[in-house]
Amino acid sequence: MASIDLTLQPERLERVVKRARERNIIIPTFAQQKNPNLVPAKVKAELKKIGLWDVAPRNLFRITWKNEPTAFGGSFGGVNYMELPSSLTGVEARIVVLVGKWFPTGAHKVGAAFGCLVPRLVTGQFDPTTQKAVWPSTGNFCRGGAYDSALLATTSIAILPEGMSRERFEWLSKISGEVIATPGTESNVKEIFDKCWELRKSGEDLMIFNQFEEFGNYLWHYEVTGHAMEEVLQKVMGPGDHFRGIASATGSAGTIASGDYMKQIFPDSKIVASEALQCPTLLENGFGAHRIEGIGDKHVPWIHNVKNTDMVVAIDDAAVVNLARLFNEPDGRAYLVKKGVPEDLVSKLDLMGFSGISNVLSAIKFAKYYELGRNDVVMTVLTDSMELYGSRLKEMRQESGEYTASDAAADFAQYLHGQSTDNLLELRYTDRRRVHNLKYFTWVEQQGKTYDEIKAQWNAPDYFTDVQKQTEEIDSLITAFNERVGLVKEL
Repeated sequence: MASIDLTLQPERLERVVKRARERNIIIPTFAQQKNPNLVPAKVKAELKKIGLWDVAPRNLFRITWKNEPTAFGGSFGGVNYMELPSSLTGVEARIVVLVGKWFPTGAHKVGAAFGCLVPRLVTGQFDPTTQKAVWPSTGNFCRGGAYDSALLATTSIAILPEGMSRERFEWLSKISGEVIATPGTESNVKEIFDKCWELRKSGEDLMIFNQFEEFGNYLWHYEVTGHAMEEVLQKVMGPGDHFRGIASATGSAGTIASGDYMKQIFPDSKIVASEALQCPTLLENGFGAHRIEGIGDKHVPWIHNVKNTDMVVAIDDAAVVNLARLFNEPDGRAYLVKKGVPEDLVSKLDLMGFSGISNVLSAIKFAKYYELGRNDVVMTVLTDSMELYGSRLKEMRQESGEYTASDAAADFAQYLHGQSTDNLLELRYTDRRRVHNLKYFTWVEQQGKTYDEIKAQWNAPDYFTDVQKQTEEIDSLITAFNERVGLVKEL
């Protein structure tokens, strides 16, 4: 069965406790990340003097959807979210998005990195005094991992494709111990895995935190992102409203795990997985290259609960990059206001990074397919913001020239209100089994999983629920760890 290994290694744990004490580290529990009201008052007071991106131990408590949306000194509030009006989306359904910009590092992947690292840390399985932490990623996960590693004063190795945005590399060069750029771009995940095998064979003492197979990634989103979605729904839904489902790029299959939580609360809701049309792996066992940074592809992540997925949609990367210009160029924004999109909402569209735009388009296709109406609610996630893609806008200006009102009108009509239900598949049982079977070629043939493991993942009804039940045990281990470190006594 699937579960996060929580076996204690006492000798190593002593060294981890000592390092945490030296680095002034207190680790928040999942409960505190879901509900920052549980965070001690002294921690909140300390945060008043700390920037959101500062490499400061107390910023671990800011790994939550509930940060005050400010770059410095913020406290906590409700979940950061927006509702997108039909004047923007072109559908009657209410599309609600969680906003990921207000995490440390500017992306919600720092939460996934936390979920992978902390169980290994509080059990003593990872020793930051002797081991290097390796973070394979297509961008934001390795940034989150490097950030967490810096807090522990442990050497990190960030791995990401060389074609990712310049902003990612510039930030990593200041934070990570080593940055390895692998061949290719967003679509070249196997090259990242190959580099991990090379490092394993090097003889160095390291631990690889592979988000695509680490159930800590799944659990963090199931618990923290799932509860954030539920809380937003409680706020926005009226008596006659219905929650219809979530849409999310598969990526590492972390964010989409929130759909497992939501489906348990709303059993008739659906989970929509999306990918790039230029690399339709789930849709038609396809391959290719694309420009939607941050979603990965050409494989099915080990932690993706395919049996619980209801639909696959593919998004044209041309739609994403052109809408990035519509949402951020002056003439694009002016056109949106002219078309009736509220000016206040238009001013916040930079909260959508490339994968966020793709997620919104996935929600629109979902709403159109099921002919959802004004009382139907769909949720998705803005994983990061345009703060990480400014260089891409400059590149597009150089390649295509200045963005005009005519460009805005064309992109609005074609890529936004013109979204259709093509390149979409409602998954039958056999379709889900086909997608699951694709895991064999990556995980059994290449990455060391066994035939029995992949069969159990499909056949065992409690495979994923076993992981979901580990939250309280992990929180207990975090609490015990903090008590051994001794700093909680001062709070």
